[in-house]
Amino acid sequence: MTHPTPQPVRFARREESPRHALSARLAREVDGEVLFDAASRGRYSTDASIYQVLPVGVVIPRNAEAAIVAMQIAAEEGVAILPRGAGTSQCGQTVGAALVIDDSKFVNRTLEVDAPARRAVVEPGKVLDTLNAELRPLGLWYPIDVSTSAQATLGGMAGNNSCGSRSLAYGNMVDRVAAIDAWLPTGVRGRFDDAPTDRGIIDLAERAAALYAREKDEIALRTPKVARNVAGYNLSRLAPRASSPMPNLAHLLVGSEGTLAWFEKIHLDLAELPKHKALGVAHFPRFYDAMDAAQHIVKLGPAAVELVDRTMLDLALSNPAFAPTLRKFVKGEPQAILLVEFAGAERGPQVEGVKRLHELMGDLGFADAVVDVLDAGQQKSLWDVRKAGLNIMMSMKGDGKPVSFIEDCAVPLEHLAEYTTHLTEVFRKHGTEGTWYAHASVGCLHVRPVLNMKGEGAKQMRAIAEEAAELVRRYKGAYSGEHGDGLVRSEWIAPFFGPRLTASLAEIKSWFDPKGLMNPGKIVNPSKQDDRSLLRYGPAYRQPAPTTTLDWSAWGGLAGAVEMCNNNGHCRKFDAGTMCPSYRATGNERDLTRGRANTLRLALSNQLGPDDVAEEAVRDALDLCVSCKGCKRECPTGVDMARMKIEFLSHYKRRHGFTVRDKLVAHLPRYAKWAARMQPLATLFTRLPGAGLAIEAVGFDRRRPLPVFHRAWTSRARREARGTRRKVVLFADTFNNWLEPENLAAAVKVLEATQHEVIAPVGDDGRPLCCGRTYLAAGMIAEARVEARRTMAALKPHLEAGTPVVGLEPSCLFTFRDEYAAMFPGDALAGLLAKAKLADEYLAAELRAGRIALPWKSEAASTIRVHGHCHQKAFGTFDATLELLRTIPGADVAAIESSCCGMAGAFGHEK
Repeated sequence: MTHPTPQPVRFARREESPRHALSARLAREVDGEVLFDAASRGRYSTDASIYQVLPVGVVIPRNAEAAIVAMQIAAEEGVAILPRGAGTSQCGQTVGAALVIDDSKFVNRTLEVDAPARRAVVEPGKVLDTLNAELRPLGLWYPIDVSTSAQATLGGMAGNNSCGSRSLAYGNMVDRVAAIDAWLPTGVRGRFDDAPTDRGIIDLAERAAALYAREKDEIALRTPKVARNVAGYNLSRLAPRASSPMPNLAHLLVGSEGTLAWFEKIHLDLAELPKHKALGVAHFPRFYDAMDAAQHIVKLGPAAVELVDRTMLDLALSNPAFAPTLRKFVKGEPQAILLVEFAGAERGPQVEGVKRLHELMGDLGFADAVVDVLDAGQQKSLWDVRKAGLNIMMSMKGDGKPVSFIEDCAVPLEHLAEYTTHLTEVFRKHGTEGTWYAHASVGCLHVRPVLNMKGEGAKQMRAIAEEAAELVRRYKGAYSGEHGDGLVRSEWIAPFFGPRLTASLAEIKSWFDPKGLMNPGKIVNPSKQDDRSLLRYGPAYRQPAPTTTLDWSAWGGLAGAVEMCNNNGHCRKFDAGTMCPSYRATGNERDLTRGRANTLRLALSNQLGPDDVAEEAVRDALDLCVSCKGCKRECPTGVDMARMKIEFLSHYKRRHGFTVRDKLVAHLPRYAKWAARMQPLATLFTRLPGAGLAIEAVGFDRRRPLPVFHRAWTSRARREARGTRRKVVLFADTFNNWLEPENLAAAVKVLEATQHEVIAPVGDDGRPLCCGRTYLAAGMIAEARVEARRTMAALKPHLEAGTPVVGLEPSCLFTFRDEYAAMFPGDALAGLLAKAKLADEYLAAELRAGRIALPWKSEAASTIRVHGHCHQKAFGTFDATLELLRTIPGADVAAIESSCCGMAGAFGHEK
């Protein structure tokens, strides 16, 4: 029996011109944003996989109707269609030579929540964590808790049949999707569930039922008996049920990776939020021991058993965001740990679960090898490390990176230890090592061999994949266990499914998408996983080595630093933290740390066209970067976009010149003295008619009052210590010195109350010191170096004497710790200055060490809410601010959970 097979759609070359006629029609007829420029297409040409394929164009619809209009136009024009959410797919599902429909910006509402029925209806662009934040007051959650929950959309999760850390207790996405309202390129639009009413959907259900009846024996033979198996379409879910002779086609759409339909509404089965959790951290001296123990631990009934291996532990310990947590709960030097969580309605049984874990570990020969974590906040901190596993792995510097292509193979638990041992031998045979983490509970470990995809990586990938496939077959496992097929694993469907079921997949595709327009090349008619024309670092890729003004040697150059972005999209998160504030305001991929890094990478590697076009694309992408440095800390791979912006501006402004606004901002330390003297005239000027227009003419916004200059605080301060008390240098930064001198006076009052003698140095010429921040913000790195050297010279005797240096302005103080190392690599004096601290950071440490007494007078109870400076958060010192404030008698102190305000510094005054 033969079945119609959709014709494969070939991927376009990256240099293919956009379809201008299509763009014009979409712009006329679609309510949404239509992006066909080279930079936008480039930003959407990658996801979190190793692939890069230039799309035809991008449509960001404002609502579901607009999305359908755009897709109808594409279908009429014979253009492929690619639904996309957060673009965090690791297998290349969301890249292709197609019209990308990005649902994440607008088509992201929660449409309905029925708490008694534990059911929610959402649009495809809804982010999981955002939904769960809405459900939390109702005592409910959607429990498919993927590690990318802060950015993953429910549409993308349904498309991939996502699983999550707690699938042992809650199942996979397919288990918790009741129905999907979807649109097909055939024109069918309606609800796919267990009781369809649309004639077109009924016809599809009848065909699916007939296919199952015909192939049920082959399906039973070919379906591995493991908890994780997301390869192909969910053929086993087409079996008849007692409630209905017809299958629920929603369960066929789940995991279809956008190859069958566009999801309009997703009907979700919710779960009760567990009230109590207990976590045990089980330590193992050998990786093999952890793998062997998993089969026994799951019998205790945990909600999750997650692996963290030695490589991930070491990388996380080098990350300031995660190191404190690991040092608290990881004892000694284990080669692997398992995070074992028990969860339920009552506390007692969960604590008892951890006690039984202790007993089991003792029985297995690992006495006293479990650390209890019973506090909810501490549990969250530890789970945050595990959730960041992918990005932690990708934080390896250099061209060799852990590559995703066999990372989701799942085998029965009784074979897990043996399988991992043999796979490690395969890696070593091909000259590499692998990294391991994730779902030990279900035999689905995320394993990534370290490969250089710019060199021989593609060849090694093919060889390892072939041997891994044989191992998975030997142990009767699933080759695609969680993250889907996409470009990297679709070609491996046929060897595991066999010819009959592979033909069945093509048959199903032909019913839903007879012209082969929906996300072609995935699942059906796939390309080879190592087709180098589809790789991000393909044969034509050239890594540049531009002459830079800052030091990027730690990454092997600027390009290496830019390439640290693995596209996982953690910068899209909307939960606590800073990153990425401009994206939170605009929702544009261009204004995202990932979008900026991609724009830079494409420009540096000559993929955006002529130099002037590429340069303007980068300038536009960096325009709204507020240099908050949130990405420096919160991006687990450490992409420091603020420093990259300084580097870019230094080149761009050198070619195009500095604006009046640039010069006014940059040279503020030089003219502040005269501005203070002229302040009365400046105040009078702002009151004159037309002053607002003049202010905006130089690039400042008239709605924000201009700063008021004062006589420098240092001109009134004592510059040298005269007493015998402990000395401390107070760095009087430009902003506090000239604009808010009362802050420096208050700092001196507190420091003197803690028995310090305050020194306030100035330059040899009598001019106040400056870190050079204003020059860096404008891209004037040479001028910044002049100011920096002048400051280092003035502070040299104090630094060499070991006198503490403290400051008040985080953006200035942390310039010492950060940019000075890039401006003066290896400079001993710059290294000493990097030890400077914020005043509150210093005082909190001194109090903690018992070297000073509390300076506060007794006060009545007060409420203090603190908005932390972004640089404080980026450098991990905000907790010290809160710690110091909490020593005030009667003070109720709490942090305001907020992102960057965007109003500090020159950016907050920009037109």
